[in-house]
Amino acid sequence: MTRLALHSRLIPGTEEAYETEHATVWPELIAVMTAAGIEDWTIWRSGRDLFHLVECDDFEAAVAKLATDPVDKRWQLHMAQFVEGFAKNPDGLAGQSLRHVWTMSEQTAGADPR
Repeated sequence: MTRLALHSRLIPGTEEAYETEHATVWPELIAVMTAAGIEDWTIWRSGRDLFHLVECDDFEAAVAKLATDPVDKRWQLHMAQFVEGFAKNPDGLAGQSLRHVWTMSEQTAGADPR
């Protein structure tokens, strides 16, 4: 299981509309995301900045599969009215995952409990 973070930014003035669109995401989109191997996707917002936590089997394979899916293409076209785009990271998975810095549970795994 891979867990990674993404960062995207909203177009100014679309913050509330973006949240309204995510109050109930299309069930058919959730089905294609699940079929692509995405187990969970969480989004937090701070102003116009969106921070995504994705849990999946293979993010690059999921992105490749979604890129050809008509439901995902329709969703991406629809969301383009709200989102400027995802931050790029040439070193990250699929060229966009954020650099992992620290995870408490990874540091404490196997640590002496004293």
